[in-house]
Amino acid sequence: MQLLWFYIAVALAISDIIHGQLTWNIFSDFYIVFGGILHITTKSNVQSWLIHEFIEAAFHFIVISIIFLNIEIGILAALIHLFIDLIHSLFIRNMGTIEHRALHFVIESLFFILIFGF
Repeated sequence: MQLLWFYIAVALAISDIIHGQLTWNIFSDFYIVFGGILHITTKSNVQSWLIHEFIEAAFHFIVISIIFLNIEIGILAALIHLFIDLIHSLFIRNMGTIEHRALHFVIESLFFILIFGF
């Protein structure tokens, strides 16, 4: 097992920060227009949000797969990140940046410890 679980959790945290920087600082105008198009197309806030989360998961899949040169790790990382995002968005509304990062890091670390421990 070594420390692969730790490296994946750190890479996912960095990938999440990069995603946030790309969407809200660099491509914010495009992202806002894209969100509007999604909302007009789907006519649903929930569907627009789900599409956003799945696109974010695809981003993490690509980044993590490239970093570790392993598609399986990319799929697992994207799925656990997506699952955590969906659950905490539904049940934990007011979460600061530090709490958000800590929640992801702890759960993703435990997930990969379990995966690589067996």
